[in-house]
Amino acid sequence: MSILVNKDTRLLVQGLTGNQGQFHTAQMLAYGTNVVAGATPGRGGQTFQGVVPVYDEVEEAVAKTRANASVIFVPAPNAADAVLEAADVGVKLIVCITEGVPALDMVKVLHYLRENDVTLIGPNCPGVISPGQRCRVGIMPSEIHLPGRVGVASRSGTLTYEAVYQLTQAGIGQSTCVGIGGDPLVGTNFVEALALFQDDPQTDAVVLIGEIGGIKEQQAAEFIRAGGFKKPLYALVAGQSAPPGKRMGHAGAIITGTAALASSKIAALREAGATIIPGPAYIGDTVRRGMG
Repeated sequence: MSILVNKDTRLLVQGLTGNQGQFHTAQMLAYGTNVVAGATPGRGGQTFQGVVPVYDEVEEAVAKTRANASVIFVPAPNAADAVLEAADVGVKLIVCITEGVPALDMVKVLHYLRENDVTLIGPNCPGVISPGQRCRVGIMPSEIHLPGRVGVASRSGTLTYEAVYQLTQAGIGQSTCVGIGGDPLVGTNFVEALALFQDDPQTDAVVLIGEIGGIKEQQAAEFIRAGGFKKPLYALVAGQSAPPGKRMGHAGAIITGTAALASSKIAALREAGATIIPGPAYIGDTVRRGMG
């Protein structure tokens, strides 16, 4: 089983005809993802690889192909409008890969999505992949994934890949891997991801990868302590040596108070019962030993 995406996902690619859209659409198709349409204004009537029709408007694409999920490769100034366009025509899962989406744009988007029961992953994220379902929605390197029963939820795209690679090398497969995104404002947080994994009978444990900045990890810890997540959790918090006040990579990775420190996040997760992964090099080994 999986969360968010599976063999029944019918994927629309917004911005398919750009360089990134074309490259990753080819990768998603090769993995087995059911890409049913693309949408780029002014490019209607084209096809990608002779099999994926391209439409001028998202509304037409959804109406003609019954797309139920969308992935966005639209430049930052227009990415928020692309999310709203998909949500407005009934797409219930939207994955926004785009980096640099203005925070004010995201405030408006998140308000609209909450009112319309739409799930957004991202922005500034690698996407979602369910290896056992052969469904990849995003930019993850397909070849490192192995079908299995451990979920991955991460704020960092690169550390998602590192975690998956180490798990696979240790013979530990993944149910679904979710990159929630590294911006201060994202559509899906750790709490929501953990709730989905809790309800998935074929996910036995979860690897959570956090980082400095914000309080998403503390919110996850509170959710666990309240009984919302009862499966084994292995947690890595990146940025343990980061200096205060300096952004480290992601827009949301900046220490602006004691709660944003890696040490505070690690303490909260440990107190909630998570097994703490001491550093990025120990992800696979820690999970292997913990799962016996």
